[in-house]
Amino acid sequence: MRPFRFLASINENRRFNELASVARKAEAVGFSTFVLPDHLVGYAPLPPLTLVAAATERLRIGTFVLNMNLRHPAVLAQELATLDALSGGRLEIGLGAGWNKAEQEAIGVPFESAGIRVKRLTEAIAVLKGCFAEGPFSFSGEHYTITDHEGAPKPVQRPHPPILLGAGGKHLLTLAAREAQIIGLGTRSTREDPPRLDPRSMTAAATEEKIGWIREAAGERFDELEINTLPIGGPAVITNSPLAEARRRADQIRERTGVELSAEEILDSPHVFIGTVKDLTRKCVELRERFGISSFLILDLDAMAPVVEELAGS
Repeated sequence: MRPFRFLASINENRRFNELASVARKAEAVGFSTFVLPDHLVGYAPLPPLTLVAAATERLRIGTFVLNMNLRHPAVLAQELATLDALSGGRLEIGLGAGWNKAEQEAIGVPFESAGIRVKRLTEAIAVLKGCFAEGPFSFSGEHYTITDHEGAPKPVQRPHPPILLGAGGKHLLTLAAREAQIIGLGTRSTREDPPRLDPRSMTAAATEEKIGWIREAAGERFDELEINTLPIGGPAVITNSPLAEARRRADQIRERTGVELSAEEILDSPHVFIGTVKDLTRKCVELRERFGISSFLILDLDAMAPVVEELAGS
């Protein structure tokens, strides 16, 4: 059973002026890694992570997750290897196939089918690993062609920093099971235009299905994988009345999507954290025992700090 790891993040640009102090607080509380998202609104993720690394001693840094539709992997490999060197080998590389259609179309980048985006991500991972490896390499794919290129600099962590893939569907989870060291469990999207997250995909039953896909694709390396969950179901709420809060959350989901989830399904979801500190501490332990989830992305540092202090590293 893997020890608990907690990933801290912020999603409010107004807090970037507090980034160094927030990162130091996360390190003191017991968070393992500080991650930043990747969107075209707000700050880019990589430069601020340099600041986080400089402001801390042990805290790892990472992306959650980079949209590989927006970057050439050979150019990105140079930036990531540089960041790994500057941080003393503390980088974790979170990658994704992209999900924000409006964001891409606003800058003229086509939002292609899921199959094409996953294929591009698959090739991008191969190019990244080729750039991180020793010696020149060549690669010929549908999306990228590399000819006798040797990536420089090389990352401090060998053969490469840990790769996290965020995924909710079977195709991408299969890729993650074969190529990643960390898998961020996400939700599936609907087939609507534009697509939206399917709330049914964040239930415990859906999570059990996803773990089955991962186990099947990973084979013998399943026990080497770290499974992560993120709070897709809304912010953490510390309360003595979790059922009432879960009912409100269920009402919001129904009004927004038309999908009916019970309050019990909300509370049981690996993507929702509502209850007392004791409740949430117990929930993390149960999620590890039931699904093998040992890694948690936390957006509410203050609310979840007591849980992190209790469980980090255990």
